[in-house]
Amino acid sequence: MNDPADPRRSPKINTMNSLSWIMCILSDKDILERMKDGTLGITDYHERGQTPNGYDLRISEISIRGKDGLIKEGIASIPPGTMFYVSTIERVRMPADVCAQLWLRTTWIRKGIMGAFGKIDAGFEGTLTLGAYNASDDTVGIPIKERFCQMVFESLHTTADKSYAERSGNYQGQTGVTLVPKK
Repeated sequence: MNDPADPRRSPKINTMNSLSWIMCILSDKDILERMKDGTLGITDYHERGQTPNGYDLRISEISIRGKDGLIKEGIASIPPGTMFYVSTIERVRMPADVCAQLWLRTTWIRKGIMGAFGKIDAGFEGTLTLGAYNASDDTVGIPIKERFCQMVFESLHTTADKSYAERSGNYQGQTGVTLVPKK
């Protein structure tokens, strides 16, 4: 995948007449190959989570803002107008030449849930903490272990000089809902 002659990585001319590289999204085949060769890691991988161009992350636990404790089994009832945090079952290990976008599954959007997600940096390792909000007028039940968001992997044109751990690493190695930087 890092071969510059690979047609999927062919240059294009931008409006300023200089070369720029087309960023590639990893296909299901690319993801599985990278996992097999050990350059990309998804612990607790589940076949149902594989999509044609990404992987659906599942819910390990939920923290509801303003309520004590974590919900780790059953169904979390999210009241209307409430912020909550989800931790993933899967632990991801990103290589130095791949980052990922996170997209809320439309199942939850249709129920009034809005997600506040960042990007997974090259070199990140850990579970993910995702912020979400129930924007509906109804309580929404969210089952633990259900698929919550899709992770879409993007190849970088070159390997990052410094990985996430070296740049900030505030949440490197996190497990479970993590709201305060580890560093």
